[in-house]
Amino acid sequence: MHFYFMGICGTAMGNAALLLQQQGHQVTGSDQSIYPPMSQALIQSGIQIYEGYDPVRLATLQVDCVVVGNAMSRGNPEVEWLLEQSTQAYLSLPELIRKFLLDKRHPIVVTGTHGKTSTTALIAYLLQQSGQPGWLIGGCPHDLHAGAHLGDDANFVIEGDEYDSAFFDKRSKFIHYNPKILLVNNLEFDHADIFRDFEAIYTSFLHLLKVVPGSGSILLNGDDPKVVSLRESAPASCFLVGTQAHNDLIILNYIDSPQGAQFDLSWQGTFWATVKLNLHGLYNARNVAMAALATAFAQSLHSPIELDLKCLSGYRGVVRRQELRYSSPQSVLIEDFAHHPTAIAHTIAAVKAAYPEHRLVCCFEPRSNTAQKAIFQDAFVDAFEAADEVLLGAVFRAERLASDERLNTTMIARILSRQGKRAQAFDSNHALFAYLQNEQSTNKESTVYLFCTNGAFDGIISKAVSWLESQELTTVGTAD
Repeated sequence: MHFYFMGICGTAMGNAALLLQQQGHQVTGSDQSIYPPMSQALIQSGIQIYEGYDPVRLATLQVDCVVVGNAMSRGNPEVEWLLEQSTQAYLSLPELIRKFLLDKRHPIVVTGTHGKTSTTALIAYLLQQSGQPGWLIGGCPHDLHAGAHLGDDANFVIEGDEYDSAFFDKRSKFIHYNPKILLVNNLEFDHADIFRDFEAIYTSFLHLLKVVPGSGSILLNGDDPKVVSLRESAPASCFLVGTQAHNDLIILNYIDSPQGAQFDLSWQGTFWATVKLNLHGLYNARNVAMAALATAFAQSLHSPIELDLKCLSGYRGVVRRQELRYSSPQSVLIEDFAHHPTAIAHTIAAVKAAYPEHRLVCCFEPRSNTAQKAIFQDAFVDAFEAADEVLLGAVFRAERLASDERLNTTMIARILSRQGKRAQAFDSNHALFAYLQNEQSTNKESTVYLFCTNGAFDGIISKAVSWLESQELTTVGTAD
């Protein structure tokens, strides 16, 4: 078949396109902006990418099926062409994934507000130790050859996003995936452009439970009461994972240090393993615990404790998750995908554990559709509590929101300053970078610069890395 991906350079769209090509299908696609790294992977695989949306071109290609990305909306010329005629077949991306990638497989679906990419990558990594699973990950794992892999055994692990499927299908993507093993890491309000409130998100998860077969398994974060309450509606066996005594799989003796995290796992009263991890933060320990149990179930082991977890000691995680971009005795720069208040707070705590002797400067870009809005105005103040200094970048596309609906970064900085913390809000991300340059030139303390964003931060992270490298060279040259 010939598939045409509309919005092909998105991470999920591009990875799915690559998997369809691996199956022997012909794949082409279009996007408004052709950008790396996905564009490079597609072009290297021989997939034709067209820039912009042209219905005449699409009609001329005579494809078998158009895959409509969820970023596409009414008014797009190719979308309008699809709707004006009745001969061209089209699907949402989640429909395509179910029909062409998950059919006759054993889907392991990872869901929740935080940790989907990290946990999915962990499961794929663990499964790969003894098999050839398939996976589709919304990120770039350091320890897997790619973010997507077809595999040839029954297991296929995939992120279960609660975001909507397409402009014509407002159900959450994960509804299409028919999980045999379902993980729910946590539940919080997010995606304010799609969901009215937390209850709407919760309802979507209740709908997800209805498609889990009775023979399936549901793994729940047992430390999150909202997640645990899903058990009342579960049609399959549920297992709780967390730090508290009522859980089936318990994280015990957790410690974090500059060398990494260490903790024990106990399965239903029996010691399983001591896990040593290069990553930091209790949330990563929970991701590991969830991934380990899901892997053991997927392999149909007599007992989960039969799964050897020693390989985790060398696991390096996913790009843009606690990613070390620069390090010297004076300065460290870390990039993280955190953009929700809870994720930011957890990331700050993890970085503080990794660098307890350093001052921590947290730079945050409010970019996601939820972070741009005033919904988390107070929560962001709390999220930055453990940072030594907070630098707030410009709200992404602030002009689209009324002032009373938009996150007020100036107010956040003002409140943090009243609490005795150094904090500033900037009208532009480049102004934030200019401030960092000036500060670093006079700073005498060992400092970690933590950049939190789910976007590009206007390129200033890479600029900051280059600046720190030049400062180091200047220092060395002066010393010589």
